[in-house]
Amino acid sequence: MTTIPAAEHRTARAITDGLEPKNVILAVCLVLGAAQENTFAGLAWAAHAIVFAAVIPMAYIKYGIRSGRWQDRHVGQRERRMHLIPVIMASVGIAIAAMVLLDAPVQMTAMVVAMLATLGAILPVTAFWKISVHTAVSAGAVAILAVGINAWWAGAFLLVPLIGWSRVALRDHTIGQVAAGAMLGALVAGGVFAGLTVAESSWTDSSACLTTRCSSPDSPA
Repeated sequence: MTTIPAAEHRTARAITDGLEPKNVILAVCLVLGAAQENTFAGLAWAAHAIVFAAVIPMAYIKYGIRSGRWQDRHVGQRERRMHLIPVIMASVGIAIAAMVLLDAPVQMTAMVVAMLATLGAILPVTAFWKISVHTAVSAGAVAILAVGINAWWAGAFLLVPLIGWSRVALRDHTIGQVAAGAMLGALVAGGVFAGLTVAESSWTDSSACLTTRCSSPDSPA
């Protein structure tokens, strides 16, 4: 087995740690929250999402490290991820329940549902293959921002192969695993987010039309 050059290892480690799922989740929550019509409310719900989708999972991961359940904060052992992912899903599910009950902004709720859907898609794959969570989360986050704010955010997809390179360089994943993670994240998170926001927009328009008794131009007044 060849040795990774020290400089390359340091760079890959910096990228892997700096753009780990927790940090990406924090960023996408804050950016989308700040983009809401009511910025204060958007950021408040962003903080709510961060607690359940990043802070609580990270606290559980640190507990697992201290108790010897896994070796590092990236939980490199595929079998251990099968235990971790359902715990994170439960935490995210609680966040969604609160958002629905308290009528959070549609985009913020859709974002957290998209996170849960991504985890739900990752879990069965992880049962037999170590798909990359790093690239799945990063690609999903970019897709959400591109759909939810504007298409210029698609340029951030350039970060995804960089993250993928770091995971391969550290020998935590293969090229196939990081590529599959990126595709899964973009398709599932982006698709769910887009579907929920479009559906809500259509429902709102229909409700407004019924309330105002809207009619076609040829209809009698």
